[in-house]
Amino acid sequence: MWDTIIIQPMTNLLLLIYDFLGHGPHMFGLAIILFTILIKVITWPLNASQVKGAQAMQELQNDKEWQAIQKKYAKDKEKIAQEQMRIYKERGINPFASCLPTLVQFPIIIGLYQSITRALSATPFDMLKLARTIYPFQNVEGIIPLNSTFLWMDLGRPESIQVLGFALPTLAIIVALTTYIQSKLTMPASTNPNDQGAQMTKMMSIYMPLMLGWFALNFASGIAVYFIISNVLGVVQYAATGRANWSNLLPGGGQKKSSAKK
Repeated sequence: MWDTIIIQPMTNLLLLIYDFLGHGPHMFGLAIILFTILIKVITWPLNASQVKGAQAMQELQNDKEWQAIQKKYAKDKEKIAQEQMRIYKERGINPFASCLPTLVQFPIIIGLYQSITRALSATPFDMLKLARTIYPFQNVEGIIPLNSTFLWMDLGRPESIQVLGFALPTLAIIVALTTYIQSKLTMPASTNPNDQGAQMTKMMSIYMPLMLGWFALNFASGIAVYFIISNVLGVVQYAATGRANWSNLLPGGGQKKSSAKK
């Protein structure tokens, strides 16, 4: 089912875009970029939910009822957590809404990696699997074998640039940096150290850049291209709503803001 539902459609979509662009050098990289834009359009409702959830979390921090609960149970973390979950339930707030778009990416990431590997067909066995994957309407003769060159990269291999004799994984660094920026911009301000949703979001803003950077370091560079474009589009989308928390990019920015309010 994984192959039928994920791998086949994604592989054929990539090949279809590549065929449309003209099969030349750098075209498969452009196909991945267009594919990423398409995924962003399809997952826009999830991103809208993320924005709505972040706004609700920010509004909660200034809510008088919530502030009274924080004062009343200041020394009872368990009670605060219980009251917090009650308020979340009553007001329909999902504390993990900011994590959902990232989690949804996982099947796309795995599927894209397998699709790129299958499309590039490095071995005769891969060619056989590709032949079984391609839909009948595809222009097989015109698009196979693919040209995997994009800028200085081979999209089917991990990327690095030689600098003073060292292999510098530039794409992996950019992936980690753009993932961090996107996570921090969408992180709602929190004045409550016991806020479970804020704690989860903060943890994700640390773990996700490291994990996606590791993926970009060890897997096909086509995956890194997808990560970077997806992150940049995510930042642009969120900034367009006017709710991007730019102060979060500065060390202690959120805390300073909270202290000023107090």
